Amino acid sequence: MIKIKEYVKAESLEQAYELNQKRANRVIGGMLWMRMSSAQVQTAIDLSGLGLNTIEETEAEFSIGCMTTLRQLELHEGLNSYSNGAIRTCVKDIVGVQFRNLATIGGSIFGRFGFSDVLTCFLAMDSYVELYKGGILPLTEFVKRKKDKDILVRVIVRKTEGNFAYLSHRNTKTDFPVLAVGIGAMKEELVVSVGARPMEAMRVPIKPEQKALLESDTCTEKDVKLIAGELAARVPTGGNMRASAEYRSHLADVLIKRGLEKIREGKGVREYAD
Repeated sequence: MIKIKEYVKAESLEQAYELNQKRANRVIGGMLWMRMSSAQVQTAIDLSGLGLNTIEETEAEFSIGCMTTLRQLELHEGLNSYSNGAIRTCVKDIVGVQFRNLATIGGSIFGRFGFSDVLTCFLAMDSYVELYKGGILPLTEFVKRKKDKDILVRVIVRKTEGNFAYLSHRNTKTDFPVLAVGIGAMKEELVVSVGARPMEAMRVPIKPEQKALLESDTCTEKDVKLIAGELAARVPTGGNMRASAEYRSHLADVLIKRGLEKIREGKGVREYAD
């Protein structure tokens, strides 16, 4: 159970940041992930009055405010057109609509939870985070950073030409994923991200020769299987109440293969047009 002694609706990011520097204070979003823990919060800092609950689209990128809900991601036509529906797919099985109307992208990304579908999906894209004090940095770097008391302001997805897919396996439809895989076939790189290992999501580097083979007309089903197996072998997994490490390693092999096949069916890099 979370116990909150004081509540403050921040009037500025600076005020929110200053309040957040005290160890016992916490920034709150939808509070749906926070309520799963047990903590004593001195001051709960609410960002809902700062206009950070919108998705702004330009010719070059999507800028997603930290208070944007998962339901907004699910329904945004621009994001889902760009991602081939991968973003909608990654959130549609997260509990239920009522939950997704409250849970925010800020909580999903900043928390770097091992079970996060959202983090896994965005890692497969050309994604960045904007921190109030830390500035803009690639999501791949943010995931590896030690947790601190900065504030995540927004998530940025650049419209790099690409083709994307998202796959997950769940024991029941609305449960946390047992394993999740994101695939991004972009002009300069082919990206595989794996989440719910059950550790936080990670990118698995793909060798240039593997990318070239997967994009060629001579690539066979056997080639895809071999590449998927090699990538899955480089994904550290662990066991918990949902699955063993061995089962997760098997799922990584299966889902990466399916994802690569799905990308190949989409004929590689797809040019995005408004």
